[in-house]
Amino acid sequence: QVQVVESGGGLVQPGGSLRLSCAASGTIFSIIDMAWYRQAPGNQRELVARITPNGTKVYTRFLKGRFTIDSDNAKNTVYLQMKSLEPEDTAVYYCNMVTLSDSYWGQGTQVTVSS
Repeated sequence: QVQVVESGGGLVQPGGSLRLSCAASGTIFSIIDMAWYRQAPGNQRELVARITPNGTKVYTRFLKGRFTIDSDNAKNTVYLQMKSLEPEDTAVYYCNMVTLSDSYWGQGTQVTVSS
C-alpha cells in the first residue's frame, strides 16, 4: 500500500524560509508527476508547483520566484523550498504523486507565516 507523507511545515516569521519534503513509501510504479498544492481556510486547494521525472517544472504565477520544487526520483521524494514567506502563504500544503494508474495525496503539513 502506498503512503505519501509530508514534513517540514511549521511556524515562521514573514520573510523566513521553510523546506517541505514529501516521500512515498510502499511500492509505487511509474510516477509521471509530483506536485505541491495548498489550501488556506475558506479557499479551494490550489496548485503551487509541479515537477516531472525529467525535471520539467511548472510554477503558479503568484509565487513570484520565491519557491523552488525539486525531486529525488530514486527516493520517490519531492521537495519545496520556500523563501521570502508572506502571511498569505499560510495554508496546509499537500503533496500529490501521480502514476499511470493512480493519484496519491498526503495528509498535508501546516505552514503558518506570522509574526
